[in-house]
Amino acid sequence: MTDAATRPAGARYWVALVLTGALGGLLSGLFGVGGGIVMVPLLIALAGMDQRRAATTSLAAILPTSIVGSLTYLANGHVDLVAGAIIAAGAVVGALIGSRLLRRIPLFWLRWLFIALLLVVAVRMVLVEPERGASLELNVVVVLGYLALGLLMGIASGLFGIGGGVIAVPALVAIFGVSDLIAKGTSLLVLVPTSLVGTLANLRARLVDLPAGLVVGVTATVAAVPGVALALIIPPRLSSVLFAVLLVLAAAQLTVSAVRAGRG
Repeated sequence: MTDAATRPAGARYWVALVLTGALGGLLSGLFGVGGGIVMVPLLIALAGMDQRRAATTSLAAILPTSIVGSLTYLANGHVDLVAGAIIAAGAVVGALIGSRLLRRIPLFWLRWLFIALLLVVAVRMVLVEPERGASLELNVVVVLGYLALGLLMGIASGLFGIGGGVIAVPALVAIFGVSDLIAKGTSLLVLVPTSLVGTLANLRARLVDLPAGLVVGVTATVAAVPGVALALIIPPRLSSVLFAVLLVLAAAQLTVSAVRAGRG
């Protein structure tokens, strides 16, 4: 666990955490992701965290955010509980694997792997045209596909602190032909056990700054509800394009930080 003596002092640090949580929670509800895809870059840029600390803090904050977000989608009938349970089974195993990798991969490679992930998902979101009204249909192949998706989602969750929704939503839409709203709601549901398992593993490894994670998580939880409300209004194509733009901006900011760190 991060020592309080190493934590930056002053109001600016705590304001940065609140801003990170607010933006991350809003986008969590809007795009069906945990919010880590935005919170990790913001924690690095605004709160001065390194990649590893930002990832573990973000993952801890995602737990309450994903609970509130998934319940809000469920109340509006946009969650598939059966598919979520299947994906979660693979995601829990993946989260344990990702948390172990997090402790072993150097920060240099963590930065660039995260940047590559952002860009790949951004391209995919622009190319895929989501359709509303499509439902999840189960068969043996689909079940195996969900388990594989969950495993990949969990690894990304533990490794990058992003919850894994950034992988689940595009995959459910593009590969399985799911409605974008059902994909978002189901993704948030899966993030609950995934973020819980990953955070517990990080706590055992003493990698989590709980006070920071609590501030970010509480703020993000409050902001997730209006995010879901926006998701129900915005057309699916516009939602995909906005998500892609967001990912590219985050990747650009992280690239600048990585280049500066390399020069330093």
